[in-house]
Amino acid sequence: MGVTFNDEEQQFVFDFEHDGAEDIVSLTGDSYQVEAFGRCFYYGYEFGEQVDGAVRTAFIKYVKFTHDLQNNPNLTQFIKKAVDNLSHHINLYDYDLVVMPESSSKVNQYMLRYIYRFAQPSLHEMELVKALPTNISFDMEAYEKQYLNDVLENGRPRYTEAQKEQVKDSINDMLNLIHQKDYFTIAKDVKKSRFRPYMMSFLRFASKEDEQLCTSIRHQNILVIDDVTTSGSTLNEILRTLRILNEDNTITIFSLIGRKDLMVESMP
Repeated sequence: MGVTFNDEEQQFVFDFEHDGAEDIVSLTGDSYQVEAFGRCFYYGYEFGEQVDGAVRTAFIKYVKFTHDLQNNPNLTQFIKKAVDNLSHHINLYDYDLVVMPESSSKVNQYMLRYIYRFAQPSLHEMELVKALPTNISFDMEAYEKQYLNDVLENGRPRYTEAQKEQVKDSINDMLNLIHQKDYFTIAKDVKKSRFRPYMMSFLRFASKEDEQLCTSIRHQNILVIDDVTTSGSTLNEILRTLRILNEDNTITIFSLIGRKDLMVESMP
């Protein structure tokens, strides 16, 4: 099956029976599962190599911001087929908790409702919400360890103490600016920043009860879901938030639209 874009009518056309050379996205085959974020990462659809950035962006917006999903049979079928495919790869009945990021998109909630068709009755769900900008911090210890304290082949430090202090001052200046911005401006500004992997506390638990629940779940299966994965920054923050509580659980990631080349290293 595939989705094409009709230039004349400026709309997306879904074909659930046939694949075509002009498809924007199609159900993935052997590459459906990849290793990313240091975890098992599944994705429902990937964009074709011939699709330009403008069309990709338009389709992502169409998927994320179609508010009346119930009256859009093409899009709901699109979502269901991806979850059906996921259910063929993993046993959703074995999962104890579903975690997803807060989003204005209706897709995550729809995926969650459909996942319940396959899951055990006691499956819990949890939403991580966006933190206040003033709570965002920087993992200076990890950054120093991986970059600032790097040494050359001859054993000499790569950076002088003066250079290290200059970088730290730049990071602190950046944090001061971030604390004065709104969340979405932050997400846009730091998405491609080389400092992004070390910025922490973008997300928080919606309630103390959710945090306690996540702390108490040990040696069980957690499914992390998100509608679209591009840079991977949201998923990285979710995994970091979960790891702070414990590392005993098996975490599986599922994204409706993902990237098979998204080989993001696990964060410390």
